[in-house]
Order: sequence, then structure tokens, then C-alpha cells
Amino acid sequence: MTDPLNRIANALERMAPEPLKAPDFNAATAFAWRTGPDRLEPIQTVDRIDMELLHGIDRSRDTLLNNTLQFARGYGANNALLWGARGMGKSSLVKAIHGHAVGEGLALKLVELSRDDLPTVSRLLAQLRAAPDVRFVLFCDDLSFDNDDQHYKSLKAVLDGGIEGRPENVILYATSNRRHLMPRDMIENERSTAINPGEAVEEKVSLSDRFGLWLGFHPCTQDDYLQMIDGYCGAYGLQIAPEELRAQAIEWQATRGSRSGRVAWQFFTDLAGRHGIAI
Repeated sequence: MTDPLNRIANALERMAPEPLKAPDFNAATAFAWRTGPDRLEPIQTVDRIDMELLHGIDRSRDTLLNNTLQFARGYGANNALLWGARGMGKSSLVKAIHGHAVGEGLALKLVELSRDDLPTVSRLLAQLRAAPDVRFVLFCDDLSFDNDDQHYKSLKAVLDGGIEGRPENVILYATSNRRHLMPRDMIENERSTAINPGEAVEEKVSLSDRFGLWLGFHPCTQDDYLQMIDGYCGAYGLQIAPEELRAQAIEWQATRGSRSGRVAWQFFTDLAGRHGIAI
């Protein structure tokens, strides 16, 4: 009788996941949340550029920088939603500001959270809550939700925190191409088919209202585009006649059919390669 019970107990023990070990937050300044099994994976080298190279987004840069430094120093700060045009530096700004804060000697960690892992966020928050002496920016890049997508409910655990509240040492920065995180046609469809249109969309539209900061990133002008490229050239010591640089930059954006910070960087990458400059 004892042997079957022991076998069942051993089988259950093998099936049960091991308790998540406390992460070593001194191992890196940035981490990525992974599941299966749950773990915070140290990121030794963050793909970032210097904040001084981000042009055309001065107001958003200054607002997010002040908010981040307030938070890192233990003062009041807001969750932030960076929304708007593609390629205008939303993700780059978050990573650059984190690097700036670390450079000032602040104990601020960047934790990347994938949208697909939002249902596990409560387990992540438990890990971060257990390290009250460290401040964490939870970073969810390219966040958006489609029809019948219930992941947005998990996001509320970060923004509202439920009965326990959001850990005071955690703040959320998210980037999205959508201001309300939901596609406009989905919102309009909810309004047109619901018995009470206002209530039908309130829960989904109000999700973005839970972010204290909304920072808009709009398509750049040609002057902004050229200013970005001038900044890259100055930072990397690339010397070229202004007229030639302007002509090449405008031709490059014409072939791409768009203007953005990403397009400016792609042009400069090509230009630097042709001039034998390593980036």
C-alpha cells in the first residue's frame, strides 16, 4: 500500500514546477521575462543609441526623461504610453533614457515583457515586488490588441494592480502605433452593434486612459529628417558636403516612400558603410 502512494507522490513532485529562484539583479541592468519555465534572463548588452542622437522628439524626450528620473529616485511617476507613427523612436527613446539613468548611477532595471506573455504578468510582478530596493521599468514594445483578444485584461494587473496594488517599485512603459491600443474599426463595430454603445467600448478604450502619460510621435518633416542625419554624421565624424548629403538623403527617402527616424538611420548606415566608417 505504501509503494503506490510513494509513486503517486513522486510523480506529482516531478510534475510540479520548481519554485522560481530569486533573480540576481546585480547580473545586468536589463532583463527579459521568459516563460516555460518562468525566469528573468539577464541582457548584457542593450541595443540602444545615445539620447543625444534622437532628434525631432524633444518634448516627448524631456517629459519621459523627467518622469523616469523621478521614479528612479523614489518619487511619484506615471505609467507611460508612447504612441504614434512607426519608426519615430518610441522604443529607442525608452532604451536611451534607461541608459541615461543607469549612467547617472541610479539602480534602475529595464524588464522587457512580450505582449504574448501578458497573462503571466502577475507572476513577474511577484518577483519584482520581492526586490523593493530596486526600481523596475517594465517595457512592453509594440503593444496592441485585436478582436476577441483578452490579453488586455492582464495588462490591467500592471496598471491597476488589483486589490494588492501595483508594486511601488514598478512602472510600465508601453509603445504602440494605436492611441487606444485597439483597432478603430473594432471600436466602431462595438458602438454600432451594442445595446448600450458607450458601455460596450468603455472597458477597452479606457485601457489607454490608465496611462498617466500619453506621448505622441508624429511623422517627421523633411527638416527633422535631415536634422537627424546631420546629428548622426556629427556623432560619427562623417564629413560630406552639405549639398551632397541633402541630395542623397532626399533621394533615399523618396525611394522608401516615407520619412522617419528609422529611415534616417538606415540611410546613415548605408552612407557610413560607403565611407568606411564602422557603427
